[in-house]
Amino acid sequence: MNKFDEKLAQYVEDAKKIGISIDENLLKLVTKGLGPSIYSKDASTVAGTDQSELDRLKNNFLIKKLGLKDGPELNDAIHEALKIMGTSNKNKHRALVYYLLTVKFNKQSLYK
Repeated sequence: MNKFDEKLAQYVEDAKKIGISIDENLLKLVTKGLGPSIYSKDASTVAGTDQSELDRLKNNFLIKKLGLKDGPELNDAIHEALKIMGTSNKNKHRALVYYLLTVKFNKQSLYK
């Protein structure tokens, strides 16, 4: 199993642990879209308490990648995704957070 497949398997396992039902193919595409950042301990997770990181997530992913308009609903969606991941969970994998946001805003077609 290569490193990418190992990471993907970890994300699938973690999603099951926290009760997220996922489309593994979509998760694979979202994960591929993150490129080499999934191999960096810091870049592969989302720090839910770091406002500058949450702002980057909103601007770089939700607005630029998903094409959404800025507004309070974007911040609400980010906080909802982080809550689903678990507030005490220190391993909020970026791939899973992005997956949840992609599904929340019904933007799966961007990955097909």
